[in-house]
Amino acid sequence: MNKIHSFIDKIILPLPSLKFSTMGNRRAFDVAFVGLKPGLHEFVYELDEKFFIEKEATEISNPKATVKMTLEKNTGFMLLKFEVGGNADVICDRCGNSLTLDLWDEFKMLVKLVDDAKIMNEQEEDPDVFYLSRNESHLYVGDWIYEFVLLSIPLQRM
Repeated sequence: MNKIHSFIDKIILPLPSLKFSTMGNRRAFDVAFVGLKPGLHEFVYELDEKFFIEKEATEISNPKATVKMTLEKNTGFMLLKFEVGGNADVICDRCGNSLTLDLWDEFKMLVKLVDDAKIMNEQEEDPDVFYLSRNESHLYVGDWIYEFVLLSIPLQRM
């Protein structure tokens, strides 16, 4: 019995702490929109290398990014505006050396509250429109933030 206890203590017990740290970071990007009053709400996200490592980003290093998200809550929909700023190191297309580039751009997303969000998202062709079930209370914005930061890096890196 002691061998089993020792095995459990070494292998299984440390696992919840790993899950907690991952879950804790994910929660930072969950917006509880149900409790928000109609109108404008501002959220600021400071992103470092840890965020990009979790997303398995390989094209940038040493990122110091700030994303300001403005959420305009209305009846039946939300308008999200993301303002990306900061800098990150990338590889120069010409010489292959490390190059620090400024990150800056603005992106908008329209989130509509509907009854059957899964079907609506499959049918939607506009990437700037997302459907969310009326039963949801939280909106996860971490994937959008990651995508928008990467899109703010110029295609030509020289």
